[in-house]
Amino acid sequence: MEAAITPNTAAIFMEPIQGEAGVVIPPKGFLKGLRELADKNKCLLVLDEIQSGLGRTGKLFAFEHEGIRPDGITIGKALSGGFYPVSAFLASDEVMNVFTPGIHGSTYGGNPMACAVATAALDVLVDEKLIERAAELGAHLKTRLENLKTNKVARTRCLGLWAGIDLKPEAGAARPYCYALKERGMLCKDTHVQTIRLAPPLVITKEQIDWAVDQLEAVLA
Repeated sequence: MEAAITPNTAAIFMEPIQGEAGVVIPPKGFLKGLRELADKNKCLLVLDEIQSGLGRTGKLFAFEHEGIRPDGITIGKALSGGFYPVSAFLASDEVMNVFTPGIHGSTYGGNPMACAVATAALDVLVDEKLIERAAELGAHLKTRLENLKTNKVARTRCLGLWAGIDLKPEAGAARPYCYALKERGMLCKDTHVQTIRLAPPLVITKEQIDWAVDQLEAVLA
């Protein structure tokens, strides 16, 4: 990353955890290193928390696991609890005060219905302690995945209620296993051919997690 920065670099844009890549979690200290690089080179650090944010990893935002503060954050998807299309950009005053009326536009910007739904969804996130729930149940999910009774898994990654399961090459592609899981009532997604990705709802119960892992073991047997 340091080698990629030039005098013309305005910002570093990064997913704190890569979602579409298969829930790839960076090594400890990586995000802190990005923050230091941005400060050293006087450029912004903007994090894409559209998938990782709003409780998914057991923190409100994934960057909190590193104890840093980015200059900007993009959020969406979970912002409405899945009920309505809405996204947002969060930033410090130093960044936001650069914007003036008319400099930034959006087709659905400021949609009153979307804003009302987002406000309600955020209230639920806090009132029902879904972030704390994701941390607690995520630890249980991680333990279960690390002890899967199968010889087809190369490695697992899990943080909060978000996990990637890499299959060994000899196990074949992940998609047929996802189809088999669908037939058992469990929805998940394959990515990068060999990875099964899990993103259960934050309202899931421990019993439902155990049931889901049992289904995984059954199709991976």
